[in-house]
Amino acid sequence: MSGVDGAAGAVARLTGRGVGQVRAVSGTVAEVALHDGGRGGNGDRDRERHRDAGRELVMAKRAEGPGAARAEAAGLRWLAKADAVRVPAVHGYDRDWLVTERVPTGVPDAGTAVRFGRELAALHSAGAPAFGAAPPDGPRDAYIGLAPMRNEPAASWPGWYAEHRVLPYLRGAVDRGGLTSAEAGEVERVCERLPELAGPAEPPARLHGDLWNGNVLWGADGHAWVIDPAAHGGHRETDLAMLALFGCPHLDAVRDGYQQAAPLADGWRDRVPLHQLFPLLVHVLLFGRGYAGRTLTAARASLAG
Repeated sequence: MSGVDGAAGAVARLTGRGVGQVRAVSGTVAEVALHDGGRGGNGDRDRERHRDAGRELVMAKRAEGPGAARAEAAGLRWLAKADAVRVPAVHGYDRDWLVTERVPTGVPDAGTAVRFGRELAALHSAGAPAFGAAPPDGPRDAYIGLAPMRNEPAASWPGWYAEHRVLPYLRGAVDRGGLTSAEAGEVERVCERLPELAGPAEPPARLHGDLWNGNVLWGADGHAWVIDPAAHGGHRETDLAMLALFGCPHLDAVRDGYQQAAPLADGWRDRVPLHQLFPLLVHVLLFGRGYAGRTLTAARASLAG
């Protein structure tokens, strides 16, 4: 089954609750009403439950690949354990479905953005065992969007970033015709110079891992919430660079809040293109040459910086 087909049955099975109305949100996500009674969520955080006419609403997401629901559930729980950025509670998952708390949304404003920046800094400061470390109970072979993403632990960021976050997607992009071999050579030169381009050494941060604007929900509670993670241990500047990649409401306020809580190392602005290479190459791999120009611009800016 695809789309929202089977969402009601999956929610009933994974929550032990009776279900009511099912509303399609997208091709793979559904909003499902739970009847009162039975057991609730995972208890990670005491939150007010959001109800509609006596029914709790949850989100059911269809997994797009083997192990995808497990990886996302483990990532959400790992991020939630930092007690920093708001994360939807995980109600349950199986091979095909992930069921999470529904987040009522509001309107982004500068105050919420500053708070989000501080909370994001606290999330990163919670740390990770290594660069490339998977969340506890999460698979080594995970995903970023629809693209496979391997979590391979390493002690040093520059070499790990090149080997596991740039070059695999670069090779795939060339194989699929998204980049030419000559264009790929420009990205390879960035990888060769990564030790000198990376900036001061930092400890592994606890990353959301796919922090573009679409994965930030501006909650009705006055907090920003994050969804759909590709969580792993990485460099904190990567999350911030990804947040800037496709635009974010009140981005300067988010950065201000972050800097108040955990100032970034000198030169961080020059390194934004370097950290954007990873998500840009993922987009070239998945969607083709439409993202090739931005990828090459980021590679050249990295070398110039």
